[in-house]
Amino acid sequence: MKQAVVEVTQRIRERSASTRSAYLARVDAMIARPRGADRLGCANVAHAFAALPGADKLRIVAERAPNLAVVTSYNDMLSAHQPYEGFPALIRDEAHRLGVSAQVAGGVPAMCDGVTQGQPGMELSLFSRDAIAMGTAIALSHDVFDGALLLGVCDKIVPGLLIGALHFGHLPCVFVPAGPMSSGLSNTDKSKVREQFAQGLVGREQLLQAESAAYHGAGTCTFYGTANSNQMLLEAMGLHVPGAAFIHPHAQLREALTREAVRTLLGITKGANFMPIGRLVDERVIVNAMVALLATGGSTNHLIHWVAVARAAGIVIDWTDFSDLSHATPLLARVYPNGVADVNQFQAAGGPGFVIRELIDSGSMHADVSTVAAGGLRAYGTVPAQVGDALQWSALPAAPIDDAVVRTAAAPFSPEGGCKLLTGNLGRAVIKVSAVPADRHIVEAPARLFDTQEQLLAAFNAGELERDFIAVLRFQGPAACGMPELHKLTPPLSVLQGRGFKVALVTDGRMSGASGKVPAAIHVSPEVMKGGPLGKLRDGDIVRLDAVAGTLDALVDAAVWAARDAAPLTDAQAQVNGHGLGRELFAGMRRNVLSAEQGACTWL
Repeated sequence: MKQAVVEVTQRIRERSASTRSAYLARVDAMIARPRGADRLGCANVAHAFAALPGADKLRIVAERAPNLAVVTSYNDMLSAHQPYEGFPALIRDEAHRLGVSAQVAGGVPAMCDGVTQGQPGMELSLFSRDAIAMGTAIALSHDVFDGALLLGVCDKIVPGLLIGALHFGHLPCVFVPAGPMSSGLSNTDKSKVREQFAQGLVGREQLLQAESAAYHGAGTCTFYGTANSNQMLLEAMGLHVPGAAFIHPHAQLREALTREAVRTLLGITKGANFMPIGRLVDERVIVNAMVALLATGGSTNHLIHWVAVARAAGIVIDWTDFSDLSHATPLLARVYPNGVADVNQFQAAGGPGFVIRELIDSGSMHADVSTVAAGGLRAYGTVPAQVGDALQWSALPAAPIDDAVVRTAAAPFSPEGGCKLLTGNLGRAVIKVSAVPADRHIVEAPARLFDTQEQLLAAFNAGELERDFIAVLRFQGPAACGMPELHKLTPPLSVLQGRGFKVALVTDGRMSGASGKVPAAIHVSPEVMKGGPLGKLRDGDIVRLDAVAGTLDALVDAAVWAARDAAPLTDAQAQVNGHGLGRELFAGMRRNVLSAEQGACTWL
């Protein structure tokens, strides 16, 4: 094992000793109880199984066969989740073949950031993660299950399901992905049309054609954003059937892998192989997820989400842990926006299996962890195929299949990972450097302050930004407005950078898993709404963003800086942030939410 990985893991273990011990004690107490159908009163049992066929009732009550929960995020508006419509029937059929039963325990909400991007609904997006966690808890609260299959793919849905499942840490759990859509218009060509539209060179009709050619069918979007990063991390945590992440929803192999998920869950619900999720997800597994994220240049959103996931298991991590691991983690994949390939090309080049194998062999990842699959984490360094009616896993080639997409640990794209921590008198922030050109890793320029995305876009459209500047977008943190993604700003900032200006974004908001070639210091903590120093900036102050040194500073005289007060959120803007499209219902979350570095948790 690399010394840095060992040291960070040990640091997390020591920091989390009391919270992890208390968590495991609660898990063990739940495990020690009699099974649900034996423990609950007769009326409770009758209600739970009233709608089941008689044979299933017999299995559960008389034969004491396992009863598996299905928690689904199905809806038919999200392309990634539309394929889940038929999964419950498939799962029930496989469960019956295996002599057990399965029930859809509940559904959870699932919203699409692609639909709400730049719209008021995006201000519900981050908080939807904790709503999903609560929905998962409600689904499992009936307490008659021996294990759970969790159906979800996209941005907040997987972290929400995982947080919810970890609060039922006594249950074995397997995550069931649905896969990416087939490749359409390339992400590079799509981005070009977006930039042309931002400049007024093409109209809405051409833009809609391009977007519809890119997003055109069932499955996740094909860029390596938060949704597909989710799947990479679940593979690295050993919570999938190995290799299940990036198989197309309509492939025959997808059905075989979904059926295998039922068999896999059944295999860990009892006996010597019993493995509840609360025991499985330990500090080594969390570190493996962090390393997988860094090695693939994955979504910056996970520097928030996986902090919350870890906390749900009694494990405390922070951005310094990510930063130290990043220095020791080789960058092994280039998938858009970190490259030109999409996730289907990534899968064809070896995908998660190639990356995980290389990380294990190079000592970058803990191999001695529990997983839902037999064979441990090394099983996730293989690739599945269907041979007749059977599934088989085979080794990947030693050399890269396409070294423009994946590399070995001995010859990586970069010796360091894709994310960096920035610190300075403006607070703590993160930056995704893997997609940013090297000559843009340092930007020093006057600040131009904005309090809304609309203000920045209006300034761009008015031609006011044709110069070197650092856009500072304030009041975008979780307490201010729910911390929306600001991906809508990528096209205009990319246009300005393409014209030769030195530009960057600094914000207490999120930029999304699609963070691209414009340097962006995001998640600045503490946020301005909580008195963060970003609120002290004034128009024209020189700001230095240095991703090489890892600093983020206002170059203002120390005495002047100390004497300044932070700008307040105006009453008018607070009213806008708090009303419309259901935002009133999330006021309690805005009041109680922790900082981005603390996982933006609303439940602690």
